[in-house]
Amino acid sequence: MNHAVNVRFAPSPTGALHIGSLRTVLYNYLLAKKKGGRFILRIEDTDQKRFVPGAEQYIMESLQWLGIIPDEGPEQGGPSVPYKQSERLAIYQQYIQLLLDAGHAYYAFDTPEEIEEMRKRLKEAKIASPQYNSISREWMKNQFTLPPEQVKEWMDGGKSYVIRLNVPHKECIRFHDVVRGWVKVDTAVLDDKVLMKSDGIPTYHFASVIDDYLMQITHVIRGEEWLPSTPIHVLLYRCLGWAEQMPQFVHLPLLLSPNGTGKLSKRHADQYGFPAFPITWNTPALIVEKGFREEGYLPEALLNFLALLGWNPGTEQEVFTTKELINAFSLERLGKSGVKFDIAKANWFNQQHIKKQDPTIWADYFITEATKEGIACSEQNAIQICALVKDRVTFPKDFWLEGSFFFVAPNSYDDDTMVKKWNVQTKAVLIDFTQKLSNLTEWNHKNIRQFLQESIVAHDTSVGGIMPLLRLALTGKTAGPDLMDTIVLLGKDKVHTRLTVFLISRS
Repeated sequence: MNHAVNVRFAPSPTGALHIGSLRTVLYNYLLAKKKGGRFILRIEDTDQKRFVPGAEQYIMESLQWLGIIPDEGPEQGGPSVPYKQSERLAIYQQYIQLLLDAGHAYYAFDTPEEIEEMRKRLKEAKIASPQYNSISREWMKNQFTLPPEQVKEWMDGGKSYVIRLNVPHKECIRFHDVVRGWVKVDTAVLDDKVLMKSDGIPTYHFASVIDDYLMQITHVIRGEEWLPSTPIHVLLYRCLGWAEQMPQFVHLPLLLSPNGTGKLSKRHADQYGFPAFPITWNTPALIVEKGFREEGYLPEALLNFLALLGWNPGTEQEVFTTKELINAFSLERLGKSGVKFDIAKANWFNQQHIKKQDPTIWADYFITEATKEGIACSEQNAIQICALVKDRVTFPKDFWLEGSFFFVAPNSYDDDTMVKKWNVQTKAVLIDFTQKLSNLTEWNHKNIRQFLQESIVAHDTSVGGIMPLLRLALTGKTAGPDLMDTIVLLGKDKVHTRLTVFLISRS
């Protein structure tokens, strides 16, 4: 086997890509890139009853938006084509026959009603885990309890059957998990899992093991909900003679709801008002579910946030580019405990990544929003405004919300600020300052600051007393970017006009 790191993300196209699955994708991708290995996308579409049209394309579009591009997959191709399980059925038939020939799998002819009756009897007998296993199968209809002639007759006659794994009785399955260490499971608690359904389609357990082996997967990184299934997968590797090629298992801690009660679900997302999916998902019922993309989250910020939900770099650094995450990532620093999903922290990461961006990126966005309001704005002006307000922005839409006052004069003023700050002295300062500005020939920080200071001193007040009023008069807001920068960018005419209007409104 190739000793390079090879990982896979193997979603089922049964709906949108949940945010928890996105973290799994990310950890797989980070490990592959860190180790110079392959990141494979494999579509596990054997459950045709749950197949949802459009889901496969949705998964690929989500990964594209996030910049997580598979090295191999349905679109990229690769040495292990095809990458859809529905197109690999002939491969699975070869390996199921090997298991049957070796006695590691067997035919079972029980109807769903007969299996349900068996489970009911076991429950009545106070059996904690009623299963189809090495004991209960003794009174069921299968290859071990029926005469060979009967088995052949039923198969030749087209009687429905499944193929089950022959789980050995009273053995200890032992495997190592990178996060949890050594795990031991007694086969007495395991079910004889169905490997091949009655329609000839393999189950997840069987197909995933075959594909992982053939695709030379070295690390299976997935959520901890798959931990109970791992003993079955270990058994399959052993039964097929592949024990030495078994991948390392990495079962990730759960993503918990914001209040820590249970696994994060779409219901929690709806309850706390954040998306559950990376990009918008149009459900078969024509319900539009908005994604993180449409809500204004940057892909790199979302990945940064998700990376730190279950992994820590061992340093004080919090804000990472994707490239920095790749360089810092290691499986050894994954945690064992579930992690609360804190959307406020996600917003903070988005804010930090917007701050890092060149303001020219947002100029077109600002101009577009201004145009919707019937306002003309030059690119240069938009860049200056975006540079000034970007530290106050959490989402791209906030650029216009924070900077619109440059074009839209205030038409009302905050009553609380007026009550606290408006008095004879502050009024006199603003009148004096307004008059001084009308005579200013060089419009720059130094001159404006000097005039303001002179007015404050002349009327015996303080900077803290006048600045909130000055901001309110010019912007209509009680908070905002640096006020001197704002005054310079507003320009002499707008500043003089707005101060005059403000003073008239208070007279």
